[in-house]
Amino acid sequence: MMRMYVSIIWVSILRFRLIGRKHYIDLVGCCLLTTPIKYVVLIMVYILEGVVRRQHPTEKHLKLSEVKTLLDKEVEIRNSHTELSYEKPDPLLIASKYQDESIALVCALFAYGNAGLIVKFLDSFDFSLLESSDETIIKELSSHYYRFQKSEDVSAFFIALKRLKSVESIENIFYAGYKKEENVLDGLWYFIETFKKVHPYKSRGYDFLTASVPKKVSAAGTYKRYMMYLRWMVRKDELDMGLWSKIDKKDLLMPLDTHTFQVSKRLGLLKRKTYDMKASIELTDTLRTFDEKDPIKYDFALYRLGQEKLH
Repeated sequence: MMRMYVSIIWVSILRFRLIGRKHYIDLVGCCLLTTPIKYVVLIMVYILEGVVRRQHPTEKHLKLSEVKTLLDKEVEIRNSHTELSYEKPDPLLIASKYQDESIALVCALFAYGNAGLIVKFLDSFDFSLLESSDETIIKELSSHYYRFQKSEDVSAFFIALKRLKSVESIENIFYAGYKKEENVLDGLWYFIETFKKVHPYKSRGYDFLTASVPKKVSAAGTYKRYMMYLRWMVRKDELDMGLWSKIDKKDLLMPLDTHTFQVSKRLGLLKRKTYDMKASIELTDTLRTFDEKDPIKYDFALYRLGQEKLH
């Protein structure tokens, strides 16, 4: 227990130096600390305000070594099942219940928009449909739609996943593209091509959901939902499921969303101003200087920091 309190206090000091008193008080007010600890931390804020102004009057960024310390502590604190709940919704909450690569892909690719609504939508699925006939899938999902996807798009996605399972595992398909150069993007492009072939359905909503292979990486988006899926499948800790064994976690790329993009720039981890695959690669390269064997372990911590308005 004492170790946890020390970690909270240490991270509090670094967070305060990063974001200032007003945003920090807002954060403390909404976090899930017990009331006595909140009071202690808030008292620290007012003490630290004077100390920081005297010692760091013009500082805008933490030093990179301090950022690493902050993120290492955040990873330690966040690496817990308590980070996945209906009070702190995340699509990994639903994926973790099933421990299945196909269901996890559904959870990952529908993971855009409000986190609470994502979890509510995923909770509405009967995933046993992935073993059912095309006709049953279409009938049972006739009232399921989500943002850009109509019910026809949702049904087509389930049908494609069901057919894919009869061809090969998702892991083996990714690995077939990845293994030559140990490049996860090559694995992703091969998977997308294979996925499109098993059920050549096409619509605007379906194409947004499943994505397509870019003409060149330099013009590619972040493919955040696929990168997040790979993190879930490849890494193994209290959060990530680690269902795969053929892809090395050192080769993963950051699942860059707008929260992570903004907080990474604020922390000085990312210089690129454009939100794209180049930014994801740049951020990953920076994080490899923190941990070359597992750079993506910082993803969930950065995501939560951004989600909690630390940008």
